[in-house]
Amino acid sequence: MNANLSPLDRLRIERLVWSLDQQLYDLPRASRISTRREVRTNLTDAAREVGVSQAIRNVGSSRELAEGYLTARFGDGPRHSWLAAGVFLMTAMLLTTSFLTEIVLAYARGVSDADPHATGTFSYDGLRYFQTQVTYTFTDGSETHVGGSFGIATWVLLLVGTIFVGRLWRAIPAFRQR
Repeated sequence: MNANLSPLDRLRIERLVWSLDQQLYDLPRASRISTRREVRTNLTDAAREVGVSQAIRNVGSSRELAEGYLTARFGDGPRHSWLAAGVFLMTAMLLTTSFLTEIVLAYARGVSDADPHATGTFSYDGLRYFQTQVTYTFTDGSETHVGGSFGIATWVLLLVGTIFVGRLWRAIPAFRQR
């Protein structure tokens, strides 16, 4: 084959390299960068010898290649997933915040429904351990409130759930099976 690769050939190699990189996010950054460079160099050398199409066919899919790198690094079996942990945490935070906010607003609506021109200070203890106390100040029916944030149990459940869903204990080298 000729020694020079066309821009289209280089783009085909880059597409495979970046597709592989997207599947290696469980690896540390430096390791991902070195893997990218290694695969790019090997593919370029192989493309010069046998052609780009054959070199890419010989490598296989980026998914299989990524699985090989991850298995070499972490071994067979289930691995930790930062993506799963992040998705769980963001979703759980959104749903928990929504639920606890509705509780705070429901109490305020209850006071307003009982007395549309309420004036004074009211307090609600919140869901014990899950939510802090809420203090409502009513002035002629208009309301402001302070409090109602996450309690210690909410933070603990979010942390434990994130670790459990993402299997983050597997990210610690001491807990990984060799």
